[in-house]
Amino acid sequence: MSTPSVNVHRLSQVEQARTAIMHEGDTHSPLVADWISQSWQRCLSQGMQPHDEVGFDPLSGAHVKRTLDQNHELIQAARPGVDRHDRRVDVIARIGIDLSERAVGTSAICAALIEQKPVWLHRGEHFFKDTSIYSCAGAPLWNGQGDCIGMLDLTAVMTQERPELMHLAALSARSISNAYLLSQPHHLLLRLNWPGRLMGDDNDGLMLLNSDGEVLGANPLAREMLHMANDGHPHASDLFAIPTGLLFDGANQSQPMEVPLWSGLNLQVRSCLQHDCNNSSQPATTGALQQIQLAMINKAVAHAKGNVAQAAKALGISRATLYRKLSRKSSH
Repeated sequence: MSTPSVNVHRLSQVEQARTAIMHEGDTHSPLVADWISQSWQRCLSQGMQPHDEVGFDPLSGAHVKRTLDQNHELIQAARPGVDRHDRRVDVIARIGIDLSERAVGTSAICAALIEQKPVWLHRGEHFFKDTSIYSCAGAPLWNGQGDCIGMLDLTAVMTQERPELMHLAALSARSISNAYLLSQPHHLLLRLNWPGRLMGDDNDGLMLLNSDGEVLGANPLAREMLHMANDGHPHASDLFAIPTGLLFDGANQSQPMEVPLWSGLNLQVRSCLQHDCNNSSQPATTGALQQIQLAMINKAVAHAKGNVAQAAKALGISRATLYRKLSRKSSH
């Protein structure tokens, strides 16, 4: 956990970078990531100034309804774990607000979508002064065709710097993306991993096949393992150097098969017919964010040697909120 002195030093470094880029005309600073300085420059080029007021303007009702309807399955996959405990978070977390870069400047929300990678943004690294109370971790969400379809955002208010939250956001985003993939109709699910690795969690590559062996979708890990392009629907025979029927036959086996690839490497493959796949074969997405919160709470309380008030301050939440979360933990 960051100490106050470290946090103050970091905020001072960010302010130095802001001065260099926003007032002295530098194109980048070693004190902030390049994607942050590039975002600041895009905001400046659009006529924005850091002291401008951020309105958090709503989108039209028709636009919101259309977006919700189009992304119903993704919303269902991501629904567990959403928690808002601070009114200042409600400002940006309520449905229907324009959170694009042109509307709210530099944020983890637009950065994760633009960069298509996990990001961490701490207070003054936001473009506007109005949003410098926030610290945010963000990670992109993916569909089975390798397209970025959204992002997961973890936001705290007036908190110490915790860049490790970027990793936690990425893990939760992976769980949501996997749950979304597995909700799609398919005939055969393939779980993939390298030989010697344990299987059965969100670190597996996932691939969906139809009854003819055509690939309907795959998560990013499967695409990396198999060096798959993000366009088209290849056949399983284009990826695995065995007859496709053997992949279907593998659904009757209790142990994963070792399957050769055309590159000469081997993968572990566990097959499962859709109607045979029970909940235990799917990623445990329910409560993923609550588990992250619980880990943070345990760490904060331990660091404060049991002092709940001090732990709540470090977490950026009220003492009452922390007591409520501790009560919920003990009831489980």
